[in-house]
Amino acid sequence: MYFRKSALSLNGLSGAEKRLIRRLRTPRDAQRYLNRLPYNTETKGETLRSFRQVVRHGTAHCLEAALFAACVLEQHGYPPLLMGLESVDMLDHVIFIYRQRGRWGSVARSRDPGLHGRKPVFRSPRALAESYFDPYIDYTGRVTGYSVVDLKVMGDFDWRLSRRNVWPVEHMLLKLPHRKIVRSGKRVRYERKKYRAYLAKHKKKPLYYRSREKWTEIPREFL
Repeated sequence: MYFRKSALSLNGLSGAEKRLIRRLRTPRDAQRYLNRLPYNTETKGETLRSFRQVVRHGTAHCLEAALFAACVLEQHGYPPLLMGLESVDMLDHVIFIYRQRGRWGSVARSRDPGLHGRKPVFRSPRALAESYFDPYIDYTGRVTGYSVVDLKVMGDFDWRLSRRNVWPVEHMLLKLPHRKIVRSGKRVRYERKKYRAYLAKHKKKPLYYRSREKWTEIPREFL
């Protein structure tokens, strides 16, 4: 298991940032914090904020949430691992992933209820990635592959506390090779038809997916 106790090591943290990191000791704590934040519904891709700027602005989109979780949980002994989920419609998703007692879980924020965190119950990163396949399907989305990266590859680049947008992280993620996830066209068509029918009838995104017991809590806005 990767988890281990560690003291705060980042220089330059404010008192408020240190107190927040001390309070968010586990992936569950980080997920609950992110669930309470409004989603950053930027329309033109204006921001890619660090942990510091997420705290300052009180909002986050998926990659910002993943960076927030990576910064916080790194201080409690978790490697800063991100997983990128590649979609056929180019609307990719990024999550923070971790291993606990030999099993994999995630922390995530999304505009879709099924794309948030997962409990640490998956035997491999692939199995974790595949748990997002059905919930990813909407009018255009479908997962085609995944990648995993340790943010330590960024070297001295300050993705944790920068007051500027941290675009090099996105550029790095886009260049990574992805392992393919393949499902039948028949299955995708079935799930897409089911999604459209549910949305038309109920005017909200569905929560009918299998294995929901493996999800972490989702934001109240979806309940």
